[in-house]
Amino acid sequence: MSLRLGDIAPNFKAKTSIGEINFHEYLGDSWGILFSHPADFTPVCTTELGRTAALQEAFAKRNVKVLALSVDGVESHHQWIADINETQHVTVGFPIIADEDKAVANAYDMIHPNASETFTVRSLFIIGPDKKIKLTLTYPASTGRNFVEVLRVIDSLQLTANYSVATPANWIEGEDVIVVPAITTADALVKFPKGVKVIKPYLRYTPQPNK
Repeated sequence: MSLRLGDIAPNFKAKTSIGEINFHEYLGDSWGILFSHPADFTPVCTTELGRTAALQEAFAKRNVKVLALSVDGVESHHQWIADINETQHVTVGFPIIADEDKAVANAYDMIHPNASETFTVRSLFIIGPDKKIKLTLTYPASTGRNFVEVLRVIDSLQLTANYSVATPANWIEGEDVIVVPAITTADALVKFPKGVKVIKPYLRYTPQPNK
């Protein structure tokens, strides 16, 4: 059965490009992103890992640890990282998991047989400090992911985890947010001193509370 939002992310031990890790121990109190790649030395994956490496400071600022995965081995990963660093003008500092026996891919349902019986699709999981899955994304092998969108989602997840708000369509950091329906307008006016704009009784905006 596929993992669902709110499920505990399966723990695992695995060899990676930075050594052997225990996944839950590696994450510690951080948020985590686990994302899979069909194979090493493939063009779309190379650009994805390059883009992720370029955003390493942005992820670190948000207390997010990133881990990539493919079904190739550690030595292959090291050779590929050299190519990524060269062609994408970055330094890959996050681990790439060597999942040669596909144990992690199977635990996270990353292999979709109707797409490929041997390679992982482009799965991505955002995992909270409580080790629960907060978001899942699945892309086909032919389509690279948008990591600016991944950062946007993390901003939303971290904000909404701490305040009684939701984020509207296309929201980005700093824009107004939505007061959740469970809070009455009277309570919202007290809870959000920056103000509440009532469009409909169920649609109320307030400035981002942590700004």
